[in-house]
Amino acid sequence: MHGDESAFDELVGRVGDRLHSVARRILRDPYLAEDATQRALLDAWRNLPQLRDPDRFDAWVYRLLVNACNAEARRERHHRGNLRLLASDEPVQPDAASTIAIRHQLDYAFGKLGVEHRTVVVLVHYLGFTANEAADVMGTPVGTVRSRLHYALKHMRAAVEADTRLERSAGTA
Repeated sequence: MHGDESAFDELVGRVGDRLHSVARRILRDPYLAEDATQRALLDAWRNLPQLRDPDRFDAWVYRLLVNACNAEARRERHHRGNLRLLASDEPVQPDAASTIAIRHQLDYAFGKLGVEHRTVVVLVHYLGFTANEAADVMGTPVGTVRSRLHYALKHMRAAVEADTRLERSAGTA
């Protein structure tokens, strides 16, 4: 907080990888995630002296990251290609291939979400934040977080179900 670069380097070493991981999950692009992480860390360096409660550093830096991710998403709107899974017979017992297929379905469904919905899913299901903690990090009311989470999961479920129906109909055609 007093401009000690080595102390800040230690903080970056402690949270930098986690911030980048969260940014990659929110933005789904490694280059945008790097930019957002760097922006958040630069904002942290610049604004650290104004942080009133050092015990709230983690929540504060995540909020900076979420703001940086939102800024990157607004700045760089580009179309994502659609990855379609090939239809196959479903195995009786789950195996490695079916696990990979399920992950692809979830990844595809997650990718169709907007940045606000991806953000809340990452904060709650990846980082394990409560709705109150996620609301604090996102700077939104708790009700908004709960609503976004509800609709994000609803849309992901619908996308996975639609993909499953499409695969089954392709397999019977």
